Amino acid sequence: MFRLIPREEKFFEMFEAAAQNIHRGAHLLKEMMETYRDPEKQAEAILQVEHQGDTITHDIVHKLNQTFITPIDREDIYALSSALDDVLDLIEAVSDRMIMYKIKTPTETARRLADVIFKSAEEIVKGVGLLKAVGNVKPYCIEINRLENEADRISRDAVAALFDNERDPIMILKWKEIYEHLEEATDRCEDVANILENVVLKNS
Repeated sequence: MFRLIPREEKFFEMFEAAAQNIHRGAHLLKEMMETYRDPEKQAEAILQVEHQGDTITHDIVHKLNQTFITPIDREDIYALSSALDDVLDLIEAVSDRMIMYKIKTPTETARRLADVIFKSAEEIVKGVGLLKAVGNVKPYCIEINRLENEADRISRDAVAALFDNERDPIMILKWKEIYEHLEEATDRCEDVANILENVVLKNS
């Protein structure tokens, strides 16, 4: 199908780089939760990936300010770059709090939520990879939505169990915040999916 979309490929390359960077961060978080081998070092590795994400986001915004005609709407470029950045910010926030709160070992819930984030990141990579071709991103967006619902259930049940079983109020506060950040990361993945689906719909 013929489309009157100017071909500025660099934006798509940068979006793909951002998605791959999220995937790296999600993999590192999953590994951290599963092994907790050297949490300080693992958190530092995630922080470095988050810094790379900030650089990619900055480059996208800089490119946007320099480009007169964009391949997709300017507001969509900005919204997608911001949503991708938000996912990685929350991944880093989780690893940071594991260290800051001196968590001795991750819970099974933390491991499950980190796995959901990793699976969501895999779907983001697939969806973003189809953006340039205005491909069918819907299956990946549906799966991200399903994963977000799963994370919401896991988090809700875990917080309820915390109040039922944990006697230390400080630990309740610590884990409640960590679970909320983990769940919010999947919310931001869903934001990415919604933006992707909207962009493809507008340009197909």
